[in-house]
Amino acid sequence: MGISRLNHAVLYVRDVDRSVAFYRDLLGFRVVMERPGRAAFMQAPDSTNDHDIGLFAIGDGAHDSSAGTTTVGLYHLGWELRTLGELAELAEVLAGAGALVGATDHGTTKSIYARDPDGIEFEVAWLVPADRLDDAAYEARTRRGVPLDLPAEIARYGATTRGGVGVSAPAIAGSGA
Repeated sequence: MGISRLNHAVLYVRDVDRSVAFYRDLLGFRVVMERPGRAAFMQAPDSTNDHDIGLFAIGDGAHDSSAGTTTVGLYHLGWELRTLGELAELAEVLAGAGALVGATDHGTTKSIYARDPDGIEFEVAWLVPADRLDDAAYEARTRRGVPLDLPAEIARYGATTRGGVGVSAPAIAGSGA
């Protein structure tokens, strides 16, 4: 048995139509099946999954999630994209919508963070190509909160360099990998 990747996530939202508009208009997801006002299943632009996200409406009276503050639960969803140029474009779109909440350099990944209309956090990341990884990139994974300098990373790697999407990185000494 070997799990290879996350196929989809399902979220409870207050207003499914509002959430569909957010994921469609800002992230480019498309509806593959829906029950108007009740549920929608959406696929990411370059995905081969049947659906990548399911949305179920539970109404405007729903409370915000307390996961991470008073209960255990999901912190965020994480998606990949192909290039740093796409990451920069998406960061602008999300910032313009008031949804962007951060950007972090994790060494092996360059990530932006945003929240959907219900405050559910997600990450979109560009993975440093496996053949461009070095010891410094792996060591940087242990740092917390290093701000992402997207223009500097584009200057370093290029705006159109395809990230390590689907490419396995070499095992890291001492990681147990």
